[in-house]
Amino acid sequence: MTTPAARIRGAGLGLRRAFAAEVIAAPPAVDFYEVAPENWMRLGGRLGKQFRALSERVPLICHGLSLSLGGPAPLDREFLLELKRFLREHRIRLYSEHLSYCGDDGLLYDLMPIPFTEHAVHYVAERIRQVQDILEQRIAIENVSYYAAPGKEMEEIDFLNAVLQRADCGLLLDLNNIVVNSVNHGYDAVDFLRAIPGERIAYAHVAGHYRQTPELLVDTHGADVIDPVWNLLDSAYAQFGVFPTLLERDFNIPPLAELLREVEMIRSLQHGHIKYRAHG
Repeated sequence: MTTPAARIRGAGLGLRRAFAAEVIAAPPAVDFYEVAPENWMRLGGRLGKQFRALSERVPLICHGLSLSLGGPAPLDREFLLELKRFLREHRIRLYSEHLSYCGDDGLLYDLMPIPFTEHAVHYVAERIRQVQDILEQRIAIENVSYYAAPGKEMEEIDFLNAVLQRADCGLLLDLNNIVVNSVNHGYDAVDFLRAIPGERIAYAHVAGHYRQTPELLVDTHGADVIDPVWNLLDSAYAQFGVFPTLLERDFNIPPLAELLREVEMIRSLQHGHIKYRAHG
């Protein structure tokens, strides 16, 4: 079973069609890009050619939207086989998915929380193992934001760590989701981070969110990254060392130059920790 995550490094950006042509015409200083395979797998024509041109020039990783790892419906084997061909055709370095579910007979177009129970640990871990067997590579799962925890039997961090261990998969560490959940559910974000198994981190996400009230944050990926998220990323580098980190922006997408300033912020934090460890 391969572990292609080892071949990505540095500061990345989530690729959106709004600026894909601009990226291809004049590639900026971005070390890797992340794409949702569902949005690109079946494209032909101009967009398909653009994607082919990009995959031949820069490292790409895939972040899935529809696998529904925690859902009741059987895994979509035909989709996974198509995904496997897509990953190999474009030399995609890594595939990740959400530790959530998004439907049963059809998609809900939202990410629903998996109950934090021992039964759910065994159920979702087995499904992750099936995905890894079909793809013939280790995948990474993302800690997700959630707003309710029905049927809760264990804490979020204990559920996450149990799934990681039982599935023997990687972790897509989303720092924004930790900040959002820490405010909404009243825990300490740094304490949560300290309990993460650092050896499983494949890469990380940073993103922005919406502050509806002082006690309620909404994970939107539609705003600039704020200081608590940057500070948590800085703490993560201090604890685990530098790992690949990507900026997500899904809505209210500004000009590419503004996104690149946040990518450069990631790179600046990374370089600071690399220099510190080299001279420490």
